[in-house]
Formats: sequence, C-alpha cells, structure tokens
Amino acid sequence: MQKWHKKTNNKLPEKSSVKLVDKAQHPNYAAIDLGTNSCRLVIATPTPTSFRIVETFSRITRLGEGIINNNELSRVAIKRTLGALKVCAGVLAEYAPIVRSRYVATAACRRAVNCRQFLDLVKKETGLTLEIISPQEESRLAVVGCIPLLSRSIKRALVFDIGGGSTEISLARTTNSGKTFIEGYISLPYGVVTISEAFPEQDMTDLAYDTIIERTHKILAEFEEKHHIREAIAAQEIQIIGTSGTVTVLGAVHLNLPRYNRSAVDGISITRQDIDRTIAKIKRLGDEGRKKHPCIGAQKADLTMAGCAIIEALCSFWPISEITVADRGIREGILLDMMHSQKRPFRKKRRFRHPYNRGSRKSHETFKEAANDR
Repeated sequence: MQKWHKKTNNKLPEKSSVKLVDKAQHPNYAAIDLGTNSCRLVIATPTPTSFRIVETFSRITRLGEGIINNNELSRVAIKRTLGALKVCAGVLAEYAPIVRSRYVATAACRRAVNCRQFLDLVKKETGLTLEIISPQEESRLAVVGCIPLLSRSIKRALVFDIGGGSTEISLARTTNSGKTFIEGYISLPYGVVTISEAFPEQDMTDLAYDTIIERTHKILAEFEEKHHIREAIAAQEIQIIGTSGTVTVLGAVHLNLPRYNRSAVDGISITRQDIDRTIAKIKRLGDEGRKKHPCIGAQKADLTMAGCAIIEALCSFWPISEITVADRGIREGILLDMMHSQKRPFRKKRRFRHPYNRGSRKSHETFKEAANDR
C-alpha cells in the first residue's frame, strides 16, 4: 500500500510571476479510480507523447465489503473509503490548481442501492464529485491506459482488468494509422472481493477454485463464438495484457522481488509456463505464507487467490502463451483522455497524439452491440 506524505520541498520565490509561469508550463491533471477494493489517485503533467506522473496515492478500502449480502455499502466500508478520499482531497489541494480532473467509481457503486447517499456524503465531507461509470466505459479506459504497452508488430490486444467487483475483458484493434478501437467487450459479474466473500474459507478450497474457472469458461463461450479469439491467439495475432492487483502480484512473485517495485513489474511479459509455476507457488504458500509475503501481504492474501483463479480460467480457456503485465489502467486512461481533448496543447510544436480513437463510429457501434449482448 502506498502512502502519501505532504511535500517538504523549499518554496518557490515570492514573486507571483515565477509561480504562474511554472504552473502554465507544467499543468496538473488528476484522476481518481474508486473501485470495489481500493482507492487510487494519480496527478500528472503532459509531455509531447504521454505524461509525467507527479504524485500518486493508493489505499485498500474494500468499499464493496459485504455488498453481496444486501447490495448496500456498509458503514464501516464507507468510513474507510471516506478516510482515503479525504487524503486524496489533501493531495489535490497541495498540487492546486488542477487544470482538469475526473474522479470515477466502478462496480461497488454501480451495485449499491445506497450509492446516491454515499456520493452525497463524499461531496459534503471531501468536496470531491464522483462519477459512476458503466462497465463499458471502465473497460475502454483500461484499454486506453494500457495502449503504451502494445507491441508495434501486433495489431490486436485482449486486455483484462480484474477488479474487486467485476472483471472487464476487451478485444481491441489498432489500425495502420495508429488509432485503436474496441472490437468486442464482456464483463464477468465478479471480481476478487466478491469471490473471496462468496468463498470465505481461510484458504480457498480446490472445489471453490475450480468452480470459478468453470463459471468463467461458460461466460466466455459466447464471446469466443462471436469473435473467434482462440484462433487469433494461437496464430500470435493478439497480445494479452493483464491489469489488476493480482496480475502485478503475479509479476512480482515471478521476479522474486524482495518488495513490490512498479518499475520492475510494469511491462514485463510472463510465459504460460511461468504463470503456471508462479500460481502454483502462491498456492503452496498457504494463507499464512501469503500474508507474510512482501509482495502480497495480509490485505491481499485472500484476494490474490481469487484473482489467480480468474487468470487460470483465461489461460485454460484460450491458448495464451504469455501475458504482458500492466501496472496501469483506468487512471492512466482518464489522463490520456483529458490531455488529448484539451483544446490548447501546452506545446504547439509537437502536438499530443492520443492513441485511442474515442470518437470512432465503429468503436461506438461495437460498444452498443456489446451492451446489447450482456
């Protein structure tokens, strides 16, 4: 878990003109992704081709804890999440002015019957306005955020994002002109939090693990029948990219890191053989071993097993030979969206090129079809 501490850098000179020039040259953009399991904030400034991260904050809040019982956000979960969002508000104030921002909430808020009350409380207590996004938009943003990891030699990608309350899977294609659109999309109605609560045993049983795999296979069958992904993967025409806490944990355990290191994990490729070996290693650790592991820890011990079941389901359903690990996703997608749509680029000589064609007619038609299929 990443902690944020207020900056203690020396202050700028008192002349206001110096400060104004600095802000104009380095405008701050901000994104918050409030998921079922965690709250994440990133602040960044644009560069000619992408962006530079200025500050990040992440905290496991388990907002969706217990939501499978009555479709309500619990008081305890709300209190935890409010605490994290107050920290986010403090960070944002430290880096003011923020020229553009977008703060989104996903599966837990989509499902909760008391979500409106929660959003009003967040606004009152923190001043932040959260936007509940659809599974389609969540999937699109994950794809946008992962596009920098796409191989230039491969024009298609299957991006999966294992969240706390749902799992989004998108089939994307990059055109010769460099634009990317979504060919197909599907959402699994479960994620690591809802799975771990549905199977609350201290150490997930083989039966529970296999049940997740079988259910995932059934849901994916219609998606496969429509898009013929299996053949394309076998022909190495599709790159597989995974973005989630479980995927990054898988990468860290595979690399035998003494502690989690984003720069070491983000962008690496793990072969199917190494995926199988790493999952087997995580299983052998047992619940206590996972809690003590420096790259897993007590807060992710049960969630990691749930995520491994989903990854194993995908790898056994499709002939996946390797997965690209992405320590990026929705937040980065939001930033790229906002920076691309800014009418006045901060540098005129080199225009910022957004790799995702959000306005593509085909993209919108594909999403409409995907929504109808759900």
